[in-house]
Amino acid sequence: MEENKDLLAQVDTTKLPAHVAIIMDGNGRWAQMRGEHRVFGHQNGVDSVRETAEAAAELGIRYLTLYAFSTENWNRPKEEVNALMHLLVITINNEIKTLNENNIRLRAMGNLHCLDKKVKEELNEALDKTSQNTRMDLILALSYSGRWEIVEAAKSIAALVKDGKLKEEKINEKLFASYLNLPEIPDPELLIRTSGEYRISNFLMWQTAYTELYFTPKLWPDFRKNDLYEAIVDYQQRERRFGKTSEQIIQFKG
Repeated sequence: MEENKDLLAQVDTTKLPAHVAIIMDGNGRWAQMRGEHRVFGHQNGVDSVRETAEAAAELGIRYLTLYAFSTENWNRPKEEVNALMHLLVITINNEIKTLNENNIRLRAMGNLHCLDKKVKEELNEALDKTSQNTRMDLILALSYSGRWEIVEAAKSIAALVKDGKLKEEKINEKLFASYLNLPEIPDPELLIRTSGEYRISNFLMWQTAYTELYFTPKLWPDFRKNDLYEAIVDYQQRERRFGKTSEQIIQFKG
């Protein structure tokens, strides 16, 4: 607890990232290290989701996006996929009350049409019941991949050009981004990945062009508030230049 307080005291609440994204990796390895089935790791990872979301909301972070299930995850053993879908249903249903008590709005992105019918029903109910909350948006990336999102945006734009509803010369970065999932949400300033892997694994590929990356060896079920604080403190010590020089940044601030 004291360690939490020490790290929390180092967080500058005037320089928080508005949007933090997390690749929640390591559930399977965490379970296997304990001689358990991979699903056991996913079940324990729910506690990390709850604690991290709570910590983010308490700090004042406006958007928290969690990579919950990728399009590639459909290729996992059927038993694990089915267990994950069942866990999603239970978790979403159980967390609605907590989300509302903490004024957190649940949102989702990805190819949601691929989700199990029961998952979609529970998800839509949670989205509806938390839609008026304003403290923080908790975004679940479900059946999601960055390449899929970019391809879908390209298809939509190509269809408009083909139908004569959009001129090619009007296509620019701003227009393209407006066809991505949840385009009204700002790009993440900080992306955290657990488990010691150093890659973004097809997550928010367009949106993370200028995102600060933070990697921790912690497996996701072990990730707690203290680890989020540590990531944010590390982020706040970096200089975000967006292609400019340090001198230009200093001059602009001056």
